[in-house]
Amino acid sequence: MQMLVGNEFRDSSDGHVINIVNPAYGTVIDTVPAATYEDVKLAIDTAVEGQKMWEEMTIRERTQKLKKFASLCLERREELGKILAMESGKPFWKEAVWELDSVAYTIEGSCEVAKHYYGKTMPIGTEPGYDHDIQFTIHEPLGVLACIIPYNFPPAIWSFKVGAALAAGNAVIVKAPSYNPLTLLKLHEMLVESGVPASVVQCITGRGSEIGNWLMADERIAGVNFTGSTEVGIDIAKNACKNLIPYQFELGGNDPFIVFEDADLDLAVKEAGDQCRNNRQCCTGSKRFIIHNSLKKEFIEKLIEEYLCKEVQGDPLDENVTMGPMISEKAAKTVEEQVKLTVEQGGVVIYGGKRTGAFFQPTIIDHVSPDTDIARDMEVFGPVWPIIGFDTFEEAVAISNHSRYGLGGGVFSRDIKTCMKAAKQLKTGHIAINGSGNFRAAELPFGGGKRMSGNSRESLSAVMDEVTQSKSIVLRYVLE
Repeated sequence: MQMLVGNEFRDSSDGHVINIVNPAYGTVIDTVPAATYEDVKLAIDTAVEGQKMWEEMTIRERTQKLKKFASLCLERREELGKILAMESGKPFWKEAVWELDSVAYTIEGSCEVAKHYYGKTMPIGTEPGYDHDIQFTIHEPLGVLACIIPYNFPPAIWSFKVGAALAAGNAVIVKAPSYNPLTLLKLHEMLVESGVPASVVQCITGRGSEIGNWLMADERIAGVNFTGSTEVGIDIAKNACKNLIPYQFELGGNDPFIVFEDADLDLAVKEAGDQCRNNRQCCTGSKRFIIHNSLKKEFIEKLIEEYLCKEVQGDPLDENVTMGPMISEKAAKTVEEQVKLTVEQGGVVIYGGKRTGAFFQPTIIDHVSPDTDIARDMEVFGPVWPIIGFDTFEEAVAISNHSRYGLGGGVFSRDIKTCMKAAKQLKTGHIAINGSGNFRAAELPFGGGKRMSGNSRESLSAVMDEVTQSKSIVLRYVLE
């Protein structure tokens, strides 16, 4: 498959390609170009010119095209879902097709918030010297935005970054994930088919470190929006600051899942068991299960019996399969090493723990100490449930906050005062009451409560602040 650079889909300037592998079988399903510096420069040149024309269109004209694209997503959801399942390992109906539905919703929502993102009119006669002036603000697009997409939910995360940016009049240069770029390339084909100029929606494939550096080295990039690891985010920020390029990041997490003594245990087990989606390769997936010691044994038993033992691993296109492979064998090996380290630090694997190629069994590790790596700053991006016991409210909160991360979390108690007290004290960007933090409601501001988890509030209710800038206008002496 070719990338969208310039005004057409094309190969890289030197002809080099990257193999895209089906992680379930380790077989090559397609190739994509490995972009060169010349390709990236052409993408920026094209986007800069395209953005000028795109901004001149009315919001009505832009959103008409984007809404047509959203309709196409729903029409072609099964075709796109199959591609996503094959390149990502997501079960076809349960996860891959659903993700395309979410794209359509987010794009449509982005159109609506763009049309209703109002400026402000200042009160008249409050400050001496301005009694005869009318002061107001308008919003303008930033320009060309670099959008760097992760592998775990490529279409869904892409839609949050691209939808509002385009509706507001920006051009985007998308860096597709190296492991699974095919669905995004198809989405860009559909954008062009819907009437969005190709120059406005460049989509580059290739090595992330090289492409990211080339993008950040160009002062014409007006902003960068990145979802991924904290370490990569730090590297991008270092390069972006050389040109004072603004950045919006959603980074790592090690989200707590706290079950207090008076919790509805069946509900807590359900919320913990429902987190097998995408092999727990989720930014907001609960990654530390902090369970009151009086409930810990029963919690583990029910989690295994009612959920984990019922998971079926295999080909994601098989309708009976509930868990496909991880994104790659390399990713599965990383989880394997993390589990091994946790055991060396005193944890005990009581369920699962085995890897076969890119497949990793759902795994429960009990007797995890609060001072271990997994209980603090080691983010496990895979199907692992570390269990950490506690006795007091203060202990649970302290364990939760003893991490450099602060993305999300969940607390369980029948006492709403306990829940709200915990929600107030936990240093995270979002909290679920009697639910896991493993959610991303499209309307709700989403982002880290600590800087190592990012600085963005990407959502339909907040994203317009991140893709536009305010301009103040004064009509002097018009009321004399």
